[in-house]
Amino acid sequence: MIPQYIHDFDLSALPMVETEVLVIGSGIAGLFTAIKASEKHHVLMITKKSLLESNTRYAQGGIAAVIAEDDSPAYHLQDTLVAGAGLCRSEAVKVLVNEGPDGVRELIHLGTLFDLENGELALTQEGAHSHRRILHANGDATGYEIVRALAVKVHEHPGIDVWDEHFVIDLITDGGECIGALVLKEDGSKVFVKAKATVLCSGGAGQLYRYTTNPDVATADGVAMAYRAGAIVRDMEFIQFHPTSLCYPGAPRFLISEAVRGEGAYLRNVKGERFMEKYHAQLELAPRDIVARAIVSEMELTKSTFVYLDITHEHPEMVRSRFPTIYETCMRYGLDMTTDWIPVAPAAHYMMGGVKTDLSGESSIPRLFACGEVSSTGVHGANRLASNSLSEAIVFGRRIVERIQSLPPIQESLGRAVKLPSTDKMNINDEKQQHTKPISERRLSLQKMMVRQVGLRRNRIHLQQAMDQLQHELTFFDQKPTQREELEYANLLTCAWLVTSGALHREESRGAHYRDDFPARDDIAWQKHSLQQREQAIVEEWMS
Repeated sequence: MIPQYIHDFDLSALPMVETEVLVIGSGIAGLFTAIKASEKHHVLMITKKSLLESNTRYAQGGIAAVIAEDDSPAYHLQDTLVAGAGLCRSEAVKVLVNEGPDGVRELIHLGTLFDLENGELALTQEGAHSHRRILHANGDATGYEIVRALAVKVHEHPGIDVWDEHFVIDLITDGGECIGALVLKEDGSKVFVKAKATVLCSGGAGQLYRYTTNPDVATADGVAMAYRAGAIVRDMEFIQFHPTSLCYPGAPRFLISEAVRGEGAYLRNVKGERFMEKYHAQLELAPRDIVARAIVSEMELTKSTFVYLDITHEHPEMVRSRFPTIYETCMRYGLDMTTDWIPVAPAAHYMMGGVKTDLSGESSIPRLFACGEVSSTGVHGANRLASNSLSEAIVFGRRIVERIQSLPPIQESLGRAVKLPSTDKMNINDEKQQHTKPISERRLSLQKMMVRQVGLRRNRIHLQQAMDQLQHELTFFDQKPTQREELEYANLLTCAWLVTSGALHREESRGAHYRDDFPARDDIAWQKHSLQQREQAIVEEWMS
């Protein structure tokens, strides 16, 4: 019921813009890939808001890379594999841990100012890391500093054009290849962008849930577009919930970085009791999925909507200097980290699954690449290790550009005769099919359903209820979405279907996917990936 294209078009009747490399999205993945690609290619970067608005901007903790002498890629590899709960692709993790340090050095060369300590790069430790290998900037504003530095380079580069406030509607395929995208311009008109290579760097899907650390732009656009175009998506059931987002009346669900626990903060229930010793030997530094579920268990036991994060035992000056952004945000709401326990609760944070790629970042559709959170390279498995995401973006962004350099030009004939298939089936003129409920209400209803039925803890009854509701809601595709909010909702609806069907299919608990009715991990029957492709049943891919 999810169509290949959600908008009617005739490419021969549309204006066309040609570029060598089309980059969709402007987080660290998009910015870095655009800069690397511009060394030999003309690049068009499209962002639906501005270069500075992305998930990367809000990344606090840092970027993981082996820098310290007592650390090694082997340690980083092992930590990542353990966190990934048996579903990491070891080849991809080896690429990450071995090429990550060079990527960090390139970020420094491009102007990123990481924090220093005694003239050396300052390193901290986060949950499930065995060594201090997390580089950070301005204390807890790492993502913003990286985006700032890369955005300056993009603006300065004559070989990179940037279209702000543009929305990519659909990917266009012809002859079995991706040849570009249909784009909605700021004035409401449409244009066909034809490209030798298209790189999805569109981020994640946090807006699937009512409570999320992600900004408003994280509406699953890339994975939904790729799925509709026929690309294989992988492991969509694995949604990571960050254990500690600010949970305070009048305040947004602001991320309280994992690094706060890395620097010694305790978790306490509303009775003031530390509780992590009941759940894991690593206490507050256990993997995120374990910490998040432990917090929910304590909330239920104490009939509370939050627990506390306590760093009041650490020196106040260290807290203020190490976490200036978090400190200032909490102070804005009358909370002083140096003297007050901070109320926190889990919130949707990161999508481990995504568009399946090879080690060069290419999807199952030739000429279509994916980088960053929208991709599934195999690095994260069932549970992302903290601060690996920024490293993954730069490592695979560079590999994508190396692959693009070997691509032949697109045939001149491709793309000029593509029309929307089966337009009549869309019933776009049938008033009975038009939905009258406002998109804002539909979106909120979807987000609430995902929290209640496809959240941190799942079971067959709730998942099936969600599937039934989604099945009914898919009639939304019978109409023709034209406004940006309608297009975003179509993408969220597509991704909700993928996440829910994947969660219903996987009858075990592993990493970020936990089922009350199948609480045990089953390596014999389920050490395999879930692959989804439009108009195909879910396929299982065994780990090699």
